[in-house]
Amino acid sequence: MDPDRTVARRRSSLLLLRLLLVALLWSGLALGTFSLGSSPHRVLHDLLSEEQLLKVEDLSLALLQGGSMGPLSLPPDLPDLDPECRELLLDFANSSAELTGCLVRGARPVRLCQTCYPLFQQVASKMDNISRAVGNSSESHSCARSLLMADRMQIVVILSEFFNSTWQKANCANCLTNKSEELSNSTVYFLNLFNHTLTCFENNLQGSTHSLLQLRNYSEVCKNCHDAYKTLSSLYSEMQKMNELENKAESGTHLCIDVEDAMNITRKLWSRTFNCSVPCSDTVPVIAVSVFILFLPVVFYLSSFLHSEQKKRKLILPKRLKSSTSFANIQENSH
Repeated sequence: MDPDRTVARRRSSLLLLRLLLVALLWSGLALGTFSLGSSPHRVLHDLLSEEQLLKVEDLSLALLQGGSMGPLSLPPDLPDLDPECRELLLDFANSSAELTGCLVRGARPVRLCQTCYPLFQQVASKMDNISRAVGNSSESHSCARSLLMADRMQIVVILSEFFNSTWQKANCANCLTNKSEELSNSTVYFLNLFNHTLTCFENNLQGSTHSLLQLRNYSEVCKNCHDAYKTLSSLYSEMQKMNELENKAESGTHLCIDVEDAMNITRKLWSRTFNCSVPCSDTVPVIAVSVFILFLPVVFYLSSFLHSEQKKRKLILPKRLKSSTSFANIQENSH
């Protein structure tokens, strides 16, 4: 035990003993059981029986020596932790501080999963060391109770739940391998294409960067970075489809927040900042089908009109009209 703490305990014990004696003396004066000239030992013998006096002496000796006497002794250092438990708590505190700093630094632009996954695994490991009973020893159970269930706040549990919920909301498991030991190949490939696209944007910017009022020309960006942007967008669409196929049972699943934020940044730069547009490969078939559908009524009415005109020309004249018309034709030929 710490020598300073032992000295402090002995001083507090002496103070408690003095307070006890003062209380006894004051009660004796109030009751008039002894005079002011009586000796201390005589006062105690007058107020207490012999058995009670022995108990008081034993208790005072136990307090002075810092020993234990069963139910009459004070519990030694209740708030203190065992060295093993304190080491586990400090490890969790240091790991939590590192992970918190990484999460805050990677907030904008979002770089949570790709930079903080080793620290998250470290915090999870420290929490497992605290919560599980290593070797089924009573000390391990005592550490778990002391650090996780000893008070109403349960700070260690709250921090662990916060890290787990943040990791799940970010869906970082989608960016990692099955064992969450490293980034998946598709994530690494996407991030490389993303960096390549941003580099292309920077290299093809035109105009003065010092004048905010001058309109900048982004035609070179749209022209030279078209292939890079199209490749990145196609890869993102494929990753979304694969994620939907792998998580059919779970509705509303997303890619990890790092990939989603990177694609959102690229699309905003391409469409809003640079005002570029990518012609869709399905545009021509869609336009052709739309024009065909629009012209269907015109074709229908036109064919109906032509068909009705042909029927009018093929009408058969009555016999009387035929004879009159033939007689008129004979006369004209004779003349």
